[in-house]
Amino acid sequence: MARVVITGGSRGLGFECAKALSALGHELLLVAKDSDRAAAAAAQLKAEFRSVDLEDLDAAKSCFDEILTTFGTPEILILAHGVMSAKMSKTLKTDNTEWRRVMAINLDSVFCALNTLAAPMAEARNGRVIIFSACLGRMSGPGNVGGLAPYRISKAGVNALVRNLAHETGLGGRGFLVDAICPNHSRTDMGGPDAPLSAAEGARTAIWLATREFNTAGASDQERLTGVFWEEMNVIPW
Repeated sequence: MARVVITGGSRGLGFECAKALSALGHELLLVAKDSDRAAAAAAQLKAEFRSVDLEDLDAAKSCFDEILTTFGTPEILILAHGVMSAKMSKTLKTDNTEWRRVMAINLDSVFCALNTLAAPMAEARNGRVIIFSACLGRMSGPGNVGGLAPYRISKAGVNALVRNLAHETGLGGRGFLVDAICPNHSRTDMGGPDAPLSAAEGARTAIWLATREFNTAGASDQERLTGVFWEEMNVIPW
């Protein structure tokens, strides 16, 4: 049984990850902004929860520090929180407030979680980190056509952060894995009710990454690669 921390764990993709890992018998702690929703989700899964606004980095750091003290170092960390930028947030039409809101939640708080929670995981040489990114954050394909600038750029930053951290920690050779995923367009509060995939389908790759067999000498990408960007359990360029 592993200790699991999931941000954005009270709904959508994070909750689907939580349900699957709870069913496997893991010990869960959910992090979410809405305390009532977090409490309800945690009660359903017999999990712990903490409520915090991840836009406030000082509050986020305090929350993550407290989790280490009271819950312990996780073996699995899933960062599923995030926000979309305003509809017309092109680079030259975004103000400082909107830019900082999106960057704080989508990128800065991801760094804070890694810097706080993932550091002891790497030191213990026993940990898996999965971060929900987006195909709109790719610098090839759909990520380079403009629009939704804060969102796209924050997710591109997540992809770069994942790759950099993976190289710093030995690309899985030291027992620490870190990966980014694109969940595709899923039926969540952000994705809307008409998205083609269910939240469960969108969470599938993250759940697989949290539980896959890993071997740096493996024959397939699925066995041996970390520090990359996954979609439908396959590596895609970013």
